[in-house]
Amino acid sequence: MTQADKSTFPRLLIMVAGAKGAIGTTIAAALAELHRDQQAIFCGLTTAAKFPRLGDPGRIQMAGWDKADASMAERVRLHGVLPEAVRQSHSARLSQLDIRPAPADNAPMSAQVEQIRADMQAFMAANPGAQPVLLNLLPAAWDAGQCQRLETLEALLKAAGPGMPDLGYTLAALLSGIPVVNFSPNSVELPLICREAATRGVPLAGRDGKTGQTYFKVVLASALKARCLYVDGWYSLNILGNADGRNLMDPDRACGKLHNKTQLLDDILGYEVGERYDAASHIVRIDYYPPRGDAKEAWDVIDFKGIFGLPMSLRLNLQGRDSILAAPMAIDLARWAVAAKKAGISGPIADLGFYFKKPVGPNPPLTFQEQLAALERLEKRIEENWVDEQTARE
Repeated sequence: MTQADKSTFPRLLIMVAGAKGAIGTTIAAALAELHRDQQAIFCGLTTAAKFPRLGDPGRIQMAGWDKADASMAERVRLHGVLPEAVRQSHSARLSQLDIRPAPADNAPMSAQVEQIRADMQAFMAANPGAQPVLLNLLPAAWDAGQCQRLETLEALLKAAGPGMPDLGYTLAALLSGIPVVNFSPNSVELPLICREAATRGVPLAGRDGKTGQTYFKVVLASALKARCLYVDGWYSLNILGNADGRNLMDPDRACGKLHNKTQLLDDILGYEVGERYDAASHIVRIDYYPPRGDAKEAWDVIDFKGIFGLPMSLRLNLQGRDSILAAPMAIDLARWAVAAKKAGISGPIADLGFYFKKPVGPNPPLTFQEQLAALERLEKRIEENWVDEQTARE
């Protein structure tokens, strides 16, 4: 095989759990656009100027799993995220993606992992030379707290059951040596998984992608803290009409995301918002409102105090597009995770806290300033320790 032949191979293979959801299909369309017009998408990536050794971004490939029967092109239409002209231009390419049926929820965890690992091998065989990464986009699920104390992977494979499908994908990636990006709010980073990932050389990036309202909450909270302005209360309302909004109407499913969105404010400020009252004054609501679709709206009311205890207030209204904000971040994280593996970084990567509501790992950066500085340190560490396959063989 000639060098020219090798150059046509994809350099990244993003394997997506929940590939036919709103974010997954938007990622698929973005990758298709990268093949045709790189600048239209690459200008929106925070990693655009990073990691040139990952190769041509126009050759990133995608595969994955989903429960939906409809084709990718049809799912893009149903989600209504992209204009018709964009959908039509990529319809043929989207329909060719290898998206396989998700394992049955009621199947034993060991069987789920076996099926996913076999699919992963098939995806990699179809994309020779590509660096694989698992991207978890599954919707909010019930907590996996019952698995926190398990000490071995064998016990986890036997104990984990329905309600937490993310664990099956995470375990399959871990056993296959594939980096994991947990963009979902589900806490798959159990102590056992974190330990095994560090031992097996598998990077873990997570948890809960910070795309819109929470991103600006971190920025504003960091700015208020820097000015020594005391936050007395913070009310946040989200209205969205996509499948994520419908799913979060289940209190058991929403609890993890709500916790992630509320806890970070106290962590940044260093005190409990509402400590002066007998009730919490940091309130976060998520309401399903069908007319909004993927174009969610977020309202924030921030009450704070200056010297002499005099009150002031700030209002923020974000009219965002959920999947349009999330898709480039997920692509960024896939590139970070593969680059980290190239540099021998494994286990939870706390320095990627910029991207997450609840960053996993020791001593994650909290304020916006700290998170940007952590990214710079991580990039430098990766570049200094990068090992290519050819270098490793020599």
